[in-house]
Amino acid sequence: MTRQIKSKERVAEHGEVFTNEREVNAMLDLVKSETDRIESRFLEPACGDGNFLAEILRRKLARVKRQYKRNNSEYTKNAFLALTSIYGIDIQEDNVKECRERLFQIWDEAYTKQCKKESSDEIRSAARYILQKNILCGDALTLMQNDNTPIIFSQWDFTVGYRMRRRDFTLDALMRDEEPEKVEDTGQMNFMDMLTEKKKQGWDYDAETHGWTPAPIREFPSVDYWEVQYVTES
Repeated sequence: MTRQIKSKERVAEHGEVFTNEREVNAMLDLVKSETDRIESRFLEPACGDGNFLAEILRRKLARVKRQYKRNNSEYTKNAFLALTSIYGIDIQEDNVKECRERLFQIWDEAYTKQCKKESSDEIRSAARYILQKNILCGDALTLMQNDNTPIIFSQWDFTVGYRMRRRDFTLDALMRDEEPEKVEDTGQMNFMDMLTEKKKQGWDYDAETHGWTPAPIREFPSVDYWEVQYVTES
């Protein structure tokens, strides 16, 4: 059984009470179709040491196992994808460290059990890097990290084969609920002109959904997914 408090002092100072296992499973069962989808993204804005995120990861990995157990390469790729889809924020640094380690151990146990001697320390290093980027110390209410910089999350997408692309977004931009401002058409504006104007407002056009999505603040070249930790951020 998972613990629900670390100390009475933390409950008094921060209202920190962790959700118990029964409630976690009951709540996740309400969105079971999403927890069963490998690429479906989850953000826990007060993740604690990971009670919700750990169970989400277990469910995703179970799906990967059912679908790809006969192919280690595809299993590893999709288990990695499952890990990249999980995000968390917590105001307590010790919770963040414990959550990262907890998720890694769940992921690594499943990966090692499946791939055995084919498992790779380089892929484990990449998995730890994903968790470093996806589980952050900050305040979801102020949208700021504890170092007083904006919360920035990386979106990880497979492009072709085993190549993965990273794009960074501020949480503030991802939480926008307003429509982009309309651009006045003088009769001379073409589609590329409109894209340029929307880009200035912080929006990108999604050709798949034919809608506007927040523009990333940084984009990185695609690399083999086991090498994401080597891409320089300068």
